Amino acid sequence: MRPELFNLLDVSFPAYFVLLVTGFTFATAVAVIHARRLGLNPDVIVDLSLASLLLGVIGGRVFHVLFDGYFWDYVHLCTDPSKVDWPIGKAACASERYRGVWDAAKGVCHPSERMCFRWAEFWAGGLVYYGGLVFATAGAVWLLRRDRFDVWKAADLSGPGIALGLGFGRIGCLLAGCCFGSPSGGALALAFPRHSPASEAQAKAKLLAHPSLPSLPVHPAQVYESLASFAIAAVCVGWFQSRKRYDGEVFLWFLGLYGAARFALEFVRADDRGGAGGLSTSQLISLALIGAAALVHRAKLSVASQPAG
Repeated sequence: MRPELFNLLDVSFPAYFVLLVTGFTFATAVAVIHARRLGLNPDVIVDLSLASLLLGVIGGRVFHVLFDGYFWDYVHLCTDPSKVDWPIGKAACASERYRGVWDAAKGVCHPSERMCFRWAEFWAGGLVYYGGLVFATAGAVWLLRRDRFDVWKAADLSGPGIALGLGFGRIGCLLAGCCFGSPSGGALALAFPRHSPASEAQAKAKLLAHPSLPSLPVHPAQVYESLASFAIAAVCVGWFQSRKRYDGEVFLWFLGLYGAARFALEFVRADDRGGAGGLSTSQLISLALIGAAALVHRAKLSVASQPAG
């Protein structure tokens, strides 16, 4: 775990944000190269990527605040910090990292001051991928229609790039310690250091005596999703791009494949993600995306199979 990847001129660069930008750069490059091969205007793709990055970050943060189970914590950070409980030890509470107020009666740490804009600190982590996808897609459709660029052609260019970018993003999650998995005794299991998100969550769940201890070994859920994303990008480029029967098919396969992979991977995730009916929010969205992709695929395939004229 390495939350800060490096320092430059006394400025810390969080691993999650650095890998997110790296993924965005690779995703844009892949889309631009493919656009040039098809004789399409690559400038539209660059503009689209920049807008999608901005809207994706906004959407990812909005979904995190609303659906990840921290909404009232963010509210209380601004209105009454004493209602926010940090499950850390007394020594850590007084450390430079937290600078909190120790509550001896409850055995928890409270923030020492109001943090009204903590909800906006996206660079520190806390971005929901599906929120970014929803916001970025909505913005992309508007921009493409404004520029009179075929939406479905652009979608096919974007799908593999999004998967590639997500693969890098999950490496950032691993370094930051977020999106951790459930306890595991398997050969691939890994333990996070003390006061990591995993150890704090396990202490809160009474699985660990104290958050100052290293976490129990857990599934490397971030690695699983990173590998799955890279594989989806490879399949979309290596198989579906050259065999698509209509514009948009590559993007629909990306949605379906990622939705299925994410639905399965959520069963080994252990961080707070909200949800209902025994399924996480991401699983519910995954099912919706798989269903929508299947319906659109069937409709477009039916149109594409009809004889011309």
